[in-house]
Amino acid sequence: MAAGRPLVRVRPVAEIRQVQVTFDCAEPERVARFWCEVLGYTVVPPEGYSSWDAFNRERFPDGEGAWCSASDPTGAGPRLFFQRVPEGKTVKNRVHLDVRVGTGLTGEERLAALEAECARLVPLGATRQRLLYDGTDSCIVMQDVEGNEFCLD
Repeated sequence: MAAGRPLVRVRPVAEIRQVQVTFDCAEPERVARFWCEVLGYTVVPPEGYSSWDAFNRERFPDGEGAWCSASDPTGAGPRLFFQRVPEGKTVKNRVHLDVRVGTGLTGEERLAALEAECARLVPLGATRQRLLYDGTDSCIVMQDVEGNEFCLD
């Protein structure tokens, strides 16, 4: 024991845990479909259902709840889960996604890759917020169809 502190035993991690990223939103299916277009993901309904709409109608006949999810068809990326919440977004997210489109690139070449991806996403409903560029490194801060911030990095 060091200086009056109890000995802390650290358990070894038994296995790697997968991560799911959850979005609170007003229109889960709309936001899920946006992110599917951005990332090349697909909407995967719950087991035993033909669609998230069928699942939601059965689970929430009053229309109060709605969920949707998007998955990486390769299995490499995390599952994205979208859940309806009653309140709207009022402040900047504390966590955001970085969409890595300029990995390994620098300067004008990196900036061109980011600008090309931005041009692809704006017609899908994304909003460009600002460019951060120091002559070498760059990213474009954007918002999804419900105002959630993300970066093209």
